Parts: sequence; C-alpha cells; structure tokens
Amino acid sequence: MSSLETAVFGGGCFWCLEAVFQRLPGVKSVESGYMGGRVENPTYREVCSGTTGHAEVVQVSFDPGQISYRDLLDVLFAIHDPTTLNRQGNDVGTQYRSVIYYASDEQRRAAEQVIAERTAAHEFSSPIVTAIEPAATFYVAEGYHQNYFNQNSEQPYCRFIIAPKLDKFRKAFAEKLKA
Repeated sequence: MSSLETAVFGGGCFWCLEAVFQRLPGVKSVESGYMGGRVENPTYREVCSGTTGHAEVVQVSFDPGQISYRDLLDVLFAIHDPTTLNRQGNDVGTQYRSVIYYASDEQRRAAEQVIAERTAAHEFSSPIVTAIEPAATFYVAEGYHQNYFNQNSEQPYCRFIIAPKLDKFRKAFAEKLKA
C-alpha cells in the first residue's frame, strides 16, 4: 500500500471543493480550512472579512497508488473557474482565490505543467490566474464546515450551487469514478 500524500487547493467556497474531492476513489479524507494568510488560528468570520490574507482551502489526503496528484489537479481545473481573480460566482474576495499550495517540488512542477498545458490549448477564453504557492500552516475550519454538503444537502446553497457542480463533475469524470 502506498503512503498517503497531501494536496491543498483553493477555488472558491471550500464546501464546493470538499464535496467533489470526497467522491474521488483514492481520496482518503478532505478537510476544509484556511491557508496563506498572516493571522494564526483564524475564524471563519475573520477569513470572510478578507483581512486575514487566508484563502478558503481543502486539504486532501490521498493514496497516490490509486489517484495521482495530476488527477487531482485535473479535477480542480474542471470544477472551478481558474480565470477569475478573487472570485467564484457570487463569492467575492481574496479568501475565494484560485490557488494551489504545493508540498513538494514535484507538486509545484505538476501544477506549473497543468497550467502551461491548459494555456497552450486555449482551454479557457481568459488567462489562468491560479496562484502556485508553497504550502504554509493549514488551519482546520470550524466543525460545522466539515463534511458540509453531505450533512446539509437540502440547504439552498447546497442544492443550487454545490449539487449542479457535483453533477457536472460526475459527467466529466464518469470513467475515473468507476475505478
């Protein structure tokens, strides 16, 4: 059995990212939290103020023998808009920025390669603004943010924002999900 690795991504609301990454074979756990800012142990309210410098992120623990880091990057780029600066849909602010926090040079190179390939292929009509930064301290979000969609699927945000994103993801990655 492979040892687990960790990936950290920001791409809007962490509830959306968490709901998708939880459904990937080979992903062992997903935690919502904050990274990249200057405030220690930030609260959700502080991060939402936009004054902490933190982004809402998910920390994904995965088995590279079952799913590659590259696969995780492909999912990230399929489920959020990497061309909008500090915004995903109605969520606006630096806390919703598109960012990849790398834990190794190998992860950094993979992220750079994915962005270069998508740019060369003109996959998006606007330039990719996803930042690639070294991982910093991960601060776990409050308990009520964990496993949010699975526990609140009937909540309006979940029904109208997360559920359609999950449907799009399932269609785009149907073959991988069978693994």
